[in-house]
Amino acid sequence: MEETYKNKRTEESNNPAHYNLIIIGIVVGLVGIFLRFAGSWMFIDAISNILFLIGVIISLRAVLRILK
Repeated sequence: MEETYKNKRTEESNNPAHYNLIIIGIVVGLVGIFLRFAGSWMFIDAISNILFLIGVIISLRAVLRILK
């Protein structure tokens, strides 16, 4: 019974959806970092910080789901 539980956990952690979510989070974070250095208008810093924070949150949620 314990082996079945381990196999189920392994299958769940190998789910490609988790890794796709990590990639999306990284891309959103990189867009935020790019906007920080590329833009020169008034609210670009706030928008870039928000995008970076959203990317970090998405990536951390995916990693914690894998570890769960």
